Amino acid sequence: MDYTIIIALEMLRAIAWLVLLSSGLAIIFGMMRVINIAHGEFLMLGGYTVIMASKIGINIWFAMLVLAPLVVGVFGILVERLVIRWLYGRLLDSLLATWGLSLLMIGGVTMLFGNTVEGVSTPLGGFSVGIYQVSAYNLVMIFAAISILLSVWAVLRYTSVGLIARSVMQNPDMAQALGVNSTFVYMATFGVGSALTGLAGGLIAPVTGVVPSMGINLIGPAFITVITGGASVVTGTLSASGFLGSVDQLITFGFGPVYGGAALLIAALIILRILPQGITGRFFTKKL
Repeated sequence: MDYTIIIALEMLRAIAWLVLLSSGLAIIFGMMRVINIAHGEFLMLGGYTVIMASKIGINIWFAMLVLAPLVVGVFGILVERLVIRWLYGRLLDSLLATWGLSLLMIGGVTMLFGNTVEGVSTPLGGFSVGIYQVSAYNLVMIFAAISILLSVWAVLRYTSVGLIARSVMQNPDMAQALGVNSTFVYMATFGVGSALTGLAGGLIAPVTGVVPSMGINLIGPAFITVITGGASVVTGTLSASGFLGSVDQLITFGFGPVYGGAALLIAALIILRILPQGITGRFFTKKL
C-alpha cells in the first residue's frame, strides 16, 4: 500500500513538472503561434533570479513566487517589444530569432556566473509514507501546477481581459477595428507567458539546481507537451501532461529514468501519429 502511494505521488509530481515547464509556452506558442526556442533560457533566468535573491538574504518563497515571475515577465516584455513584435505570422523567422536569443542568453549568463551548477536548499524537508521518505516540496509543485492551470482557465473564461486576449489572437484585425489595442494585448500576453515561465523556473530551481545550459534539457519536454496537447491552452496542457507524465513515471519505476524519458517521447510520437492536431484537436474541442 505504501509503495502504491509513493507511485501515485511520483506520478502527480511528474504531471506537475510537465505542467510547470509548459504552461508559459502553451500561452506563447499555443495562443500567439510564436516558436520561442529561448523558452528553456527563460526558465533558467527564473532559476538564477531565485539563486541570486537567496544569496543576498531574500526569503526563498518571495524569490520564487514574486521575483522570478516579475523579472522574467519584464524581460519577456522587452524581448517582445524589441524582437518578437516584428515576427508575428513568421514561424520560421521567430524560430531563428529566438534560437539566437537562446545562444546569447547562455553565453551572457556563462560569462556572469560561470558554467558551474548553482543550488539552493529545498524548503520544507520531508515526510514519511511507511518506510519511504518523500520530499514535502513535491506537494508544493503539485499545488503550484493546479493553481496555475486554474488561474489561467479562470482568467481566459470569466474575465474581460481573457476575452480580449482570445479575440485578438483569433482575429487581430477585427479586434483592432473594434477599438482594441492589439499591440498592447500581444505585449501583455507574451509578458504573462514569460512570467509563468519564470515562476516555473523559480519553482524547479531547488530541485534541479541552475546552470546556464539547463534550458537545453527542459525545452524538449515543454514543446512535446504543448504540441501533444493541441490548440487548447489549459485542457491541452493538462491532458498531455497527465498522459505523458504517467507514462514517464510508470516506465521509470519499472526500468529506470532513461527508459522513462524514451517512453515519454515514444508516447508523444504515437499520439501525434494518431492525432496530428494533438489531443484537443480530436477531443475536448472548443475547450480552453
